[in-house]
Amino acid sequence: MRASVLIETGTHSILVDSGPDLRQQALRHNLRKVDAVLYTHCHLDHTAGFDELRAFCWRRDSPLPMYSSQSCLNELTRVYAWAFAAENTHKGYIKPAACPVTEPFMLGETKVTPLPVQHGSVETIGFRFDQNGQPSIAYIPDAKSIPRSSLDMLGGLDHFIIDALRPCPHPTHLSLAEAVDIAQSIAPKQTWLTHISHETDYLLEESKLPSNIRFAHDTLTLS
Repeated sequence: MRASVLIETGTHSILVDSGPDLRQQALRHNLRKVDAVLYTHCHLDHTAGFDELRAFCWRRDSPLPMYSSQSCLNELTRVYAWAFAAENTHKGYIKPAACPVTEPFMLGETKVTPLPVQHGSVETIGFRFDQNGQPSIAYIPDAKSIPRSSLDMLGGLDHFIIDALRPCPHPTHLSLAEAVDIAQSIAPKQTWLTHISHETDYLLEESKLPSNIRFAHDTLTLS
């Protein structure tokens, strides 16, 4: 299915991206609550499940916070204008609250750090999650390169989840070798490769990888 992650903390259920498979993913994992949605960028494979978020607004009295770059929020507002409209007061509809991200912010006791990356011509960000006493996680599902300023914020990670589209180069995504090079340069405890295409022979390629670099898969859960 399309790339997405759910971060569950003691206080928040945080969804990163709402792709076209969101409904099936949520049903499979018995997902009943989302407290905030983080968007990496506005491409449809990361946003097309937007309307499915209404299920997480049925029991909310306040709007559902959505965090992303201003350009991504602008595009969501254009495509789903009815949801962001002031006259959207109907009970049971999705009611988003746009939250532009330019610097680290807190969700409960979890610090969320935006990580700007290069992914074609579309402004794209990954996210790092830190909480005292808990494993640190960074998630970058779409990137062709990571600027030095963002690499400098990726030290000391427990889990690094990174785009690795296919073995051969791609103009807007990291190849398998490029993703491995980045992972080895920042040295997290464990790296998970995601956003994988059908052009990757999973068993063949994973057999060549270091033991602390593995392919992610649907239903993977990290504690």
